[in-house]
Amino acid sequence: MAGKTIAEKILSRHAGRDLVAGDFAICKVDYTFGQDGTSSIIIDRVKELGLKELKTRFCMVIDHSAPSPNEGVSRVHKKMRDFSVEYSADLFDIGCGVCHQVIPESGQILPGDLVLGADSHTCTYGALGALSTGVGSTDLAIALATGRNWFKVPQSIKIRLEGRIPKGIYAKDIILYIIGKMRADGATYKSVEFCGSVIEELDMDGRFTICNMLVEMGAKCGFVPVDKKTFKWLKERRVNPRKINPVNADKDASYERVIEFDISELAPQVACPHNVDNTKDVAELQNVKINEAFLGTCTNARLDDFKVAASILKGKKIASGVKFIIAPSSRQIYLEAVKKGYIDIFVQAGAVIVAPGCGPCVGTHNGVPADGETVISTANRNFKGRMGNPNAFIYLASPATVAASVLNGCITDPREFL
Repeated sequence: MAGKTIAEKILSRHAGRDLVAGDFAICKVDYTFGQDGTSSIIIDRVKELGLKELKTRFCMVIDHSAPSPNEGVSRVHKKMRDFSVEYSADLFDIGCGVCHQVIPESGQILPGDLVLGADSHTCTYGALGALSTGVGSTDLAIALATGRNWFKVPQSIKIRLEGRIPKGIYAKDIILYIIGKMRADGATYKSVEFCGSVIEELDMDGRFTICNMLVEMGAKCGFVPVDKKTFKWLKERRVNPRKINPVNADKDASYERVIEFDISELAPQVACPHNVDNTKDVAELQNVKINEAFLGTCTNARLDDFKVAASILKGKKIASGVKFIIAPSSRQIYLEAVKKGYIDIFVQAGAVIVAPGCGPCVGTHNGVPADGETVISTANRNFKGRMGNPNAFIYLASPATVAASVLNGCITDPREFL
């Protein structure tokens, strides 16, 4: 029998039969969730189906518009709170943080799990070795009604990352570089498996960043190897080590493509408006003036992101005329950042700290830019209108590049500050 990829193994296990790429199957789902932009429809569908109980673990997270910016959103939030009580579903309310941080932090996602989320960046949990993917609200409701859903087993691409990570280069630079090379449709409906010395060197925060942005090149899901760092991260979140059963690809697994990138000479990367794959070296953009900067989102609002930004900003002031907004990815991250002095550094520098959550990323409330304004952000998307104004211009970069840029008032190579 031919060897299997990680996606083939996990879906075979959850289907109860042998599957290969291209097969269709009904699979048992381990965990599901919705956020405040998608849960209202999930709740409507559950009610329409007449469900008295949910057939799979489910939680909701109020993160996209938190706290509520208007009456309509407040009604949705109340609807979610009422549903969580009626169906005994977990709820992460305002201030808890972003779904893709608080759910893994809760210790409920394990290697080998099959996870469905009503949010496109659900692929983030591949950093823990779970097959996690985003679906629409109605598909999510069907999983709640049956405990299962249908899947097409994706073909797999293996990406090997080698070389010594240069100074001033972070996980965000690496994934932006890969997306720039592979393009936004380079892995459509594929599973991506990462390996190599670079992945082994990255900490868990960096691995979450890498997996978070896989959907930006079309991937269905993705994985980094489960290793000692993964075990340590899960144990710190009170996961019983006996429950951690990594799923690894077979040595003779079949891949659509195997691609290798050597990042030894990589420069800091920036994605230019209005596409994530429109990437350039930071040196090509150093005269681009900025009006706003954002450090946050499910991509880059973790403790290590704050650490590097604080190291650049300590004892300095942001440039005149620049708005700098920071949103921690969870309450836990916020508290840790306070303890370590990062928040004090940010505030002293002139930044504004908003509630843990998605913040300006989705464009419903905090930090909507004005017409013609230029934003540099640690987010994962820079499409027209993404931050609430189609007449603004969004550049994507690492926390280091964002921090350096707010000091100079224009896009800046962070290596001059490190």
